[in-house]
Amino acid sequence: MKKVTLLLVGVATLAGVVVFTAATAPHVTAQEAAPIFVTEIPDGYREWRFISVAHEEGNLNSFASILGNDIAIKAYREGKLPFPDGAIIAALHYKFVPSTENNKAFGRDQSFVAGAPTNVQFMVKDSKKYTATGGWGFGHFNSDGKPVDDAFMKTCFPCHQKIKERDLVFTRYAP
Repeated sequence: MKKVTLLLVGVATLAGVVVFTAATAPHVTAQEAAPIFVTEIPDGYREWRFISVAHEEGNLNSFASILGNDIAIKAYREGKLPFPDGAIIAALHYKFVPSTENNKAFGRDQSFVAGAPTNVQFMVKDSKKYTATGGWGFGHFNSDGKPVDDAFMKTCFPCHQKIKERDLVFTRYAP
């Protein structure tokens, strides 16, 4: 009789632990398991290699230096599309301003230089994590290092999707 009672107490205790653990365990939603946007600035991106430059007019009116990690650079140099997982491309955007000093030397207004930084953007290739956005995670961080809101980020993929033939990447390599 003692063995049966001890067994019942053990089973009841185990059942209680299972119920308590299940009730207090954090519930992970699909979105938490696989974020759709890049939420952290990759370490060391300022040390990456040069891919190209960009100039955007209109409301943006900016210069950008486009950099890539080693995986992205290798893919660019080899002309490899789609980009392999692990490739990361960064776009460092700055307002462009006239250079009074340079224009004096040239004798006319013709020189512009990078002004204040406006934002830094990232594309991170992970075909499993970012399946919903063509294998790319998109990130946009203001000059203070803070990410923009999700509503803004939802505009990235629809725009990049227009260039599927280049694996959603606008920037061409400038060797």
